Amino acid sequence: MPTTLAGPPNACCWTGIKHTGTPEGRTEPLGGLETYISEPPANAASEPHKKVLLFLADAYGPLFINNKLLQDYFASQGTSFAVGLIVLGPDYFFGVPVQNLPPDRDKVAWSLEARAAAIEVFPMWFEEVKATYGYCFGAPFVLDMAAEGSIAAGAIAHPGFLEESHFQKLNKDDFAFSLEARRRAEDILVSNKSTYFFQVFSGVSHGFAVRGDPNVPHARWAKEESARGITEWFFRFAA
Repeated sequence: MPTTLAGPPNACCWTGIKHTGTPEGRTEPLGGLETYISEPPANAASEPHKKVLLFLADAYGPLFINNKLLQDYFASQGTSFAVGLIVLGPDYFFGVPVQNLPPDRDKVAWSLEARAAAIEVFPMWFEEVKATYGYCFGAPFVLDMAAEGSIAAGAIAHPGFLEESHFQKLNKDDFAFSLEARRRAEDILVSNKSTYFFQVFSGVSHGFAVRGDPNVPHARWAKEESARGITEWFFRFAA
């Protein structure tokens, strides 16, 4: 039996603070899924390097305001590294993320059903992205693509649905979960001589990197520092 390091979502995955702001991206069909697309600022249009960042959202989906703002943040950072960064967030929840479920819906059962549907549709979406042009729920996709060499770098925050095998297949990349699971994951990455980077924040709960309370100074700092760290990790491989 495979050893689970990050299990299915639970109560901590359904809570958090809704942020405020004005998204700058747009939503359009791509590869069979509605996709949030956030492009570089206008002054980055002439940058010589164009890269694509795949934003594989948590249970709230890429069209949730917090996730839209986070995608916009990543897209805006490329200018500092002479890279034009296009961020793509596929809605593998088909318009029904966790916050849109009926109150009496079993959310754990929903997450398992949603995962099965996402696993089926994601490869087709990814092929379309490659022909045309990584948080909790999306973590397995990020590690699978990293193991296949389909992406230059990957990052996950407060992941779910991870087995030891997801790390054993890696020979490069990144992460953060329970203390014991994280240590086991790091043991595997060290054994495989992988290139990796951990961020660990005290005093915050699962989901902080997307749904932390911006009115709590430490929670806001952890969220912003997580985004900064992920950005710099990606751009190490974006040249």
